[in-house]
Amino acid sequence: MYYPMYFDPTYILIIIGVLLSLAASTKVKSTFSRYSRVRSLSGLTGAQTAERILHQAGIYDVGIARISGDLTDHYDPSSKTLRLSDSVYGSNSVAAVSVAAHECGHAIQHQENYAPLKIRAALVPVANFGAGISWPLIIIGILLGGSSLLINIGIWLFVAVVAFHLVTLPVELNASSRALKIMESSGVLHGDENRYAKEVLGAAALTYVASAASMILQLLRLLILTRGFRDNDR
Repeated sequence: MYYPMYFDPTYILIIIGVLLSLAASTKVKSTFSRYSRVRSLSGLTGAQTAERILHQAGIYDVGIARISGDLTDHYDPSSKTLRLSDSVYGSNSVAAVSVAAHECGHAIQHQENYAPLKIRAALVPVANFGAGISWPLIIIGILLGGSSLLINIGIWLFVAVVAFHLVTLPVELNASSRALKIMESSGVLHGDENRYAKEVLGAAALTYVASAASMILQLLRLLILTRGFRDNDR
Protein backbone atom coordinates (compact mmCIF):
# COMPACT_ATOMS: atom_id res chain seq x y z
CA MET A 1 0.00 0.00 0.00
CA TYR A 2 1.45 3.37 -1.03
CA TYR A 3 0.62 6.82 0.31
CA PRO A 4 1.42 10.31 -0.98
CA MET A 5 4.53 11.92 0.49
CA TYR A 6 4.02 13.15 4.06
CA PHE A 7 0.64 11.45 4.29
CA ASP A 8 0.45 8.15 6.15
CA PRO A 9 -2.90 7.40 7.81
CA THR A 10 -1.35 4.50 9.72
CA TYR A 11 0.30 7.10 11.99
CA ILE A 12 -3.02 7.17 13.83
CA LEU A 13 -2.14 3.73 15.21
CA ILE A 14 1.12 5.07 16.62
CA ILE A 15 -0.66 8.09 18.09
CA ILE A 16 -3.23 5.86 19.79
CA GLY A 17 -0.45 3.73 21.27
CA VAL A 18 1.42 6.79 22.54
CA LEU A 19 -1.73 8.23 24.11
CA LEU A 20 -2.49 4.93 25.84
CA SER A 21 1.04 4.73 27.22
CA LEU A 22 0.99 8.35 28.40
CA ALA A 23 -2.38 7.90 30.09
CA ALA A 24 -1.21 4.73 31.87
CA SER A 25 2.08 6.34 32.93
CA THR A 26 0.28 9.40 34.27
CA LYS A 27 -2.17 7.20 36.17
CA VAL A 28 0.50 5.07 37.86
CA LYS A 29 2.60 8.11 38.82
CA SER A 30 -0.35 10.01 40.29
CA THR A 31 -1.61 6.96 42.18
CA PHE A 32 1.84 6.13 43.55
CA SER A 33 2.33 9.76 44.55
CA ARG A 34 -1.03 9.86 46.35
CA TYR A 35 -0.41 6.73 48.42
CA SER A 36 3.27 7.46 48.99
CA ARG A 37 1.95 10.11 51.38
CA VAL A 38 -0.09 7.54 53.33
CA ARG A 39 1.95 5.83 56.05
CA SER A 40 1.21 2.14 56.54
CA LEU A 41 -0.09 1.24 60.00
CA SER A 42 2.49 -1.54 60.33
CA GLY A 43 5.31 0.96 59.91
CA LEU A 44 7.24 -1.50 57.76
CA THR A 45 9.44 -0.10 55.04
CA GLY A 46 9.53 -1.56 51.53
CA ALA A 47 12.71 -3.49 52.34
CA GLN A 48 11.29 -4.83 55.63
CA THR A 49 8.07 -5.80 53.87
CA ALA A 50 10.01 -7.70 51.23
CA GLU A 51 12.04 -9.55 53.86
CA ARG A 52 8.93 -10.54 55.81
CA ILE A 53 7.05 -11.77 52.74
CA LEU A 54 10.01 -13.70 51.35
CA HIS A 55 10.66 -15.43 54.68
CA GLN A 56 6.97 -16.19 55.09
CA ALA A 57 7.12 -17.89 51.69
CA GLY A 58 10.16 -19.90 52.79
CA ILE A 59 12.56 -17.96 50.58
CA TYR A 60 15.89 -17.13 52.23
CA ASP A 61 18.24 -17.04 49.25
CA VAL A 62 16.91 -13.86 47.61
CA GLY A 63 18.82 -10.67 48.34
CA ILE A 64 17.23 -7.24 48.76
CA ALA A 65 19.14 -4.32 47.32
CA ARG A 66 18.58 -0.62 46.76
CA ILE A 67 18.59 0.74 43.21
CA SER A 68 18.59 4.36 42.12
CA GLY A 69 15.75 5.88 40.14
CA ASP A 70 12.01 6.26 40.50
CA LEU A 71 9.77 3.19 40.11
CA THR A 72 12.75 1.17 38.86
CA ASP A 73 11.84 -1.73 41.15
CA HIS A 74 12.29 -5.24 39.74
CA TYR A 75 13.22 -8.80 40.58
CA ASP A 76 16.40 -10.11 38.95
CA PRO A 77 16.06 -13.90 38.60
CA SER A 78 19.64 -14.35 37.37
CA SER A 79 21.13 -13.08 40.63
CA LYS A 80 18.04 -13.80 42.75
CA THR A 81 17.94 -10.20 43.92
CA LEU A 82 14.99 -7.97 44.69
CA ARG A 83 15.96 -4.44 43.66
CA LEU A 84 13.89 -1.68 45.25
CA SER A 85 14.01 1.96 44.16
CA ASP A 86 14.86 4.87 46.44
CA SER A 87 11.18 5.75 46.85
CA VAL A 88 10.34 2.19 47.96
CA TYR A 89 13.31 0.70 49.82
CA GLY A 90 13.27 2.90 52.92
CA SER A 91 9.72 4.22 52.76
CA ASN A 92 6.92 2.93 54.98
CA SER A 93 4.12 4.28 52.78
CA VAL A 94 1.28 2.11 51.48
CA ALA A 95 2.58 2.68 47.95
CA ALA A 96 6.10 1.51 48.83
CA VAL A 97 4.85 -1.56 50.68
CA SER A 98 2.58 -2.47 47.77
CA VAL A 99 5.36 -2.23 45.18
CA ALA A 100 7.76 -4.25 47.36
CA ALA A 101 5.12 -6.95 47.80
CA HIS A 102 4.54 -7.05 44.04
CA GLU A 103 8.24 -7.69 43.40
CA CYS A 104 8.15 -10.43 46.03
CA GLY A 105 5.39 -11.96 43.93
CA HIS A 106 7.92 -12.38 41.12
CA ALA A 107 10.42 -14.02 43.46
CA ILE A 108 7.73 -16.48 44.56
CA GLN A 109 6.84 -17.15 40.90
CA HIS A 110 10.50 -17.94 40.27
CA GLN A 111 10.64 -20.32 43.21
CA GLU A 112 7.51 -22.12 42.03
CA ASN A 113 8.64 -22.25 38.37
CA TYR A 114 5.58 -20.30 37.26
CA ALA A 115 5.16 -21.21 33.58
CA PRO A 116 4.46 -17.73 32.11
CA LEU A 117 7.56 -16.39 33.91
CA LYS A 118 9.70 -19.12 32.33
CA ILE A 119 8.20 -18.40 28.90
CA ARG A 120 8.91 -14.68 29.29
CA ALA A 121 12.50 -15.40 30.32
CA ALA A 122 12.93 -17.59 27.24
CA LEU A 123 11.57 -14.81 25.02
CA VAL A 124 13.89 -12.12 26.36
CA PRO A 125 16.89 -12.73 24.03
CA VAL A 126 14.65 -13.18 20.98
CA ALA A 127 12.60 -10.08 21.84
CA ASN A 128 15.71 -7.97 22.44
CA PHE A 129 17.19 -9.10 19.14
CA GLY A 130 13.91 -8.58 17.31
CA ALA A 131 13.43 -5.09 18.74
CA GLY A 132 16.77 -4.01 17.33
CA ILE A 133 16.83 -5.75 13.96
CA SER A 134 13.22 -6.14 12.77
CA TRP A 135 12.79 -2.64 11.29
CA PRO A 136 16.26 -2.55 9.64
CA LEU A 137 15.52 -5.90 7.96
CA ILE A 138 12.17 -4.65 6.69
CA ILE A 139 13.67 -1.41 5.38
CA ILE A 140 16.51 -3.30 3.65
CA GLY A 141 13.94 -5.68 2.16
CA ILE A 142 11.99 -2.74 0.75
CA LEU A 143 15.13 -1.05 -0.61
CA LEU A 144 16.11 -4.28 -2.35
CA GLY A 145 12.95 -4.15 -4.40
CA GLY A 146 10.47 -5.56 -1.94
CA SER A 147 12.17 -8.80 -0.87
CA SER A 148 9.43 -10.72 0.91
CA LEU A 149 12.03 -12.95 2.61
CA LEU A 150 13.69 -10.12 4.53
CA ILE A 151 10.38 -8.36 5.14
CA ASN A 152 8.75 -11.50 6.53
CA ILE A 153 11.75 -12.29 8.72
CA GLY A 154 11.56 -8.76 10.10
CA ILE A 155 7.85 -9.10 10.75
CA TRP A 156 8.25 -12.42 12.56
CA LEU A 157 10.99 -10.96 14.73
CA PHE A 158 8.64 -8.11 15.61
CA VAL A 159 5.95 -10.69 16.40
CA ALA A 160 8.37 -12.12 18.99
CA VAL A 161 8.57 -8.67 20.59
CA VAL A 162 4.78 -8.48 20.72
CA ALA A 163 4.63 -12.00 22.19
CA PHE A 164 7.01 -10.93 24.95
CA HIS A 165 4.74 -8.03 25.89
CA LEU A 166 1.66 -10.25 25.82
CA VAL A 167 3.15 -12.95 28.04
CA THR A 168 4.27 -10.19 30.43
CA LEU A 169 0.63 -9.45 31.24
CA PRO A 170 -0.21 -12.68 33.11
CA VAL A 171 3.18 -12.53 34.84
CA GLU A 172 2.56 -9.05 36.21
CA LEU A 173 -1.11 -9.57 37.02
CA ASN A 174 -0.33 -12.79 38.87
CA ALA A 175 2.44 -11.10 40.87
CA SER A 176 0.02 -8.36 41.92
CA SER A 177 -2.65 -10.90 42.84
CA ARG A 178 -0.15 -12.79 44.99
CA ALA A 179 1.00 -9.54 46.61
CA LEU A 180 -2.52 -8.48 47.58
CA LYS A 181 -3.30 -11.84 49.15
CA ILE A 182 0.00 -11.99 51.03
CA MET A 183 -0.27 -8.44 52.38
CA GLU A 184 -3.74 -9.13 53.72
CA SER A 185 -2.97 -12.55 55.20
CA SER A 186 0.35 -11.52 56.76
CA GLY A 187 -0.95 -8.33 58.33
CA VAL A 188 1.43 -6.11 56.40
CA LEU A 189 -1.53 -3.89 55.55
CA HIS A 190 -4.79 -3.41 57.44
CA GLY A 191 -8.34 -2.37 56.63
CA ASP A 192 -8.62 0.28 53.94
CA GLU A 193 -4.90 -0.04 53.24
CA ASN A 194 -5.60 -3.19 51.25
CA ARG A 195 -7.96 -1.21 49.03
CA TYR A 196 -5.30 1.45 48.56
CA ALA A 197 -2.77 -1.23 47.63
CA LYS A 198 -5.18 -2.60 45.06
CA GLU A 199 -5.41 0.86 43.50
CA VAL A 200 -1.60 1.18 43.36
CA LEU A 201 -1.07 -2.23 41.77
CA GLY A 202 -4.08 -1.81 39.49
CA ALA A 203 -2.63 1.43 38.14
CA ALA A 204 0.74 -0.27 37.62
CA ALA A 205 -0.96 -3.08 35.69
CA LEU A 206 -2.41 -0.53 33.26
CA THR A 207 1.10 0.33 32.09
CA TYR A 208 1.65 -3.26 30.95
CA VAL A 209 -1.75 -3.39 29.27
CA ALA A 210 -1.01 -0.12 27.46
CA SER A 211 2.45 -1.35 26.44
CA ALA A 212 1.04 -4.57 24.98
CA ALA A 213 -1.71 -2.65 23.16
CA SER A 214 0.85 -0.22 21.74
CA MET A 215 2.99 -3.07 20.41
CA ILE A 216 -0.03 -4.73 18.79
CA LEU A 217 -0.91 -1.45 17.09
CA GLN A 218 2.66 -1.13 15.82
CA LEU A 219 2.50 -4.66 14.43
CA LEU A 220 -0.79 -3.87 12.71
CA ARG A 221 0.78 -0.75 11.16
CA LEU A 222 3.76 -2.80 10.04
CA LEU A 223 1.52 -5.35 8.32
CA ILE A 224 -0.44 -2.59 6.58
CA LEU A 225 2.66 -0.77 5.36
CA THR A 226 4.33 -3.90 3.99
CA ARG A 227 1.25 -5.54 2.51
CA GLY A 228 1.85 -4.11 -0.95
CA PHE A 229 5.44 -5.33 -1.05
CA ARG A 230 4.51 -8.78 0.20
CA ASP A 231 1.66 -9.06 -2.30
CA ASN A 232 3.87 -7.95 -5.20
CA ASP A 233 6.44 -10.64 -4.45
CA ARG A 234 3.99 -13.52 -4.60
